[in-house]
Amino acid sequence: MTSAPGDREIAVVAFAQTDHRRTSFEQSEVEMLMPVLHEVLARTGLKTADIDFTCSGSSDYLAGRAFSFTLALDGVGAWPPISESHVEMDGAWALYEAWTKLLTGDAETALVYSYGKSSPGPVRDVLTRQLDPYYVAPLWPDSVALAALQAQALIDAGETDEPALAAVATRSREAAAANSHAQLRGSVPQGEYVVRPLRTGDCPPVGDGAAAVILAAGERARELCGRPAWIRGVDHRIEAHGLGVRDLTDSPSARLAAERSGAFERPVDTAELHAPFTAQEVVLRKALRLDDSVRVNPSGGALAANPIMAAGLVRIGEAAARIHRGESDRALAHATSGPCLQQNLVAVLEGDPR
Repeated sequence: MTSAPGDREIAVVAFAQTDHRRTSFEQSEVEMLMPVLHEVLARTGLKTADIDFTCSGSSDYLAGRAFSFTLALDGVGAWPPISESHVEMDGAWALYEAWTKLLTGDAETALVYSYGKSSPGPVRDVLTRQLDPYYVAPLWPDSVALAALQAQALIDAGETDEPALAAVATRSREAAAANSHAQLRGSVPQGEYVVRPLRTGDCPPVGDGAAAVILAAGERARELCGRPAWIRGVDHRIEAHGLGVRDLTDSPSARLAAERSGAFERPVDTAELHAPFTAQEVVLRKALRLDDSVRVNPSGGALAANPIMAAGLVRIGEAAARIHRGESDRALAHATSGPCLQQNLVAVLEGDPR
C-alpha cells in the first residue's frame, strides 16, 4: 500500500515513550501510560479534545484479564465521547489502522498508543499461546527455544555464527548507551546459554513500558511539527502459521512488506528493526536489503528494551524522531509479532528536503 487516495500525506508529528524497566509492579497500566500521553500531547500543544481518532495496542494475555484495554482509556479520557479503536497487537498495527483512518479523510489527527507489562508472569510461557494449538502448542516450545531453532538454522546454513551474533548484541547495547529510555545499556556480558546457541546477550530483556505517537495529515502536520516524518508507505504480511513449512533463515513476508511499502524504491539511511533476538537481525538485514551504509537500530533496538506490545511502535517512533531532529532523511521502521518473525510490518518515513 504505497499510495493514498488523492495522495493525502500523513506524518508522525510527535513521539514519546516511558523509561523501560525490568518491573513496574508499583504502577498500574494507566499510571504507567498517563505520563507518556501527557508528554506526546505536550509536544504538539494539542489537547485530548483536539484528537479526532484514538487507537491502542495491547494484549489481554499479558494483563491477565479480558478487555483490559478499556481500563487504559482512563488515561486518555473518554468523556466527552471519543472515536476510539483497539487492536490486540503491537502498537505498530494500531498505527497502521490510524494511518488508514486518516487516509480516508475522516480524521485530521490521531493518537496511537500501546503498552505492555511483561514482568508479572513468565512471558516465555505466555507467548506459547501464539502457536498452532493442534500441532505445536502441545509440545510447549517457548519463545526462546523457537528463536534458538531459527538461530541454529542460520548457523547450519553458513549465514552467521556465534561470534557474529555476539557482535550484533554488542553493537545494539553500545548504541543504547545514548538512549536514556533503554532498559539495558553498555557492555554485554558473554553470559550462559539460555537455549543453545543463544546466550543471555542474544535475547531481549523482559520489561515493562509504553509508547505513543501522534499522526496528522497535510498542512496540519506542518503546523504541529517543524519537520514531520511523512509516512510514505506501510504494509503488513504474514508467514504460514506452521513452522515446519517455513524456511526460518529467510523472511519472504518482510521482503514483500518492504517492497509494497516502497522501501526498495530509494535507499534508506536508517533502519529501526524489531529484532528481539540477534539472529533475527541477520534474517531481516537480508530480507530488507540493508547493507553497511544503513545505520541499524541506533536506539539500541529490542535487544536494549523490548516492552511487548509497544516495541514495534517504539521502532516507528524512534525512526520518526530521528527525522524530526534532522538526523535522518529516509528511514525504514519494522515491527514483528509471533514466533520466528511470523508477522512483519514495514513503514517507510521521510522528512522534507533540507
